[in-house]
Amino acid sequence: MDVRQCIIYDSTERNARLIGVEYMISARLYKTLPEEERKLWHSHIYEVKSGMLIMPSTSLVPSAAWDTAEMKEMEEVVGLYGKTYHFWQVDRGDKLPMGQPILMMSFTGEETVNQKTKEAWADRDKRFGVDSAKKREQREYIEKPDIHPGKDNPKPLRSSTGKKLIV
Repeated sequence: MDVRQCIIYDSTERNARLIGVEYMISARLYKTLPEEERKLWHSHIYEVKSGMLIMPSTSLVPSAAWDTAEMKEMEEVVGLYGKTYHFWQVDRGDKLPMGQPILMMSFTGEETVNQKTKEAWADRDKRFGVDSAKKREQREYIEKPDIHPGKDNPKPLRSSTGKKLIV
């Protein structure tokens, strides 16, 4: 599949808020993008290999079957490029989607993960009953695809006014 559209919610609860969308494209499509557009996309290598990226489980599927499905999915996602927009900044406490959608980049290496993110990651693991360290070990066999030169440079993009666009 060359294009995927992923809906991002703030939880798995019945009243979860739609907070964003991520478009994922194949490396083949990524290579056709103009250079300026490529700056808006990120790889999924770190998210997959670190255990950060998960598919939240449902109680309707046995955990062994879910884990197998998640692993197959990660084998594909590791080679995709993503472009993510957040509409609702729930982490700021906004009660409604406020302002313009924000282009977000993902974590692309250990150097991009700060202490606050590590704490949020640990909280997420606890809430979803997952062990990211175990997932990291289980995903070691997944090969890192070649990515476009210069991709995943942790420098943020800035608008014409100097405002940081990607966090």
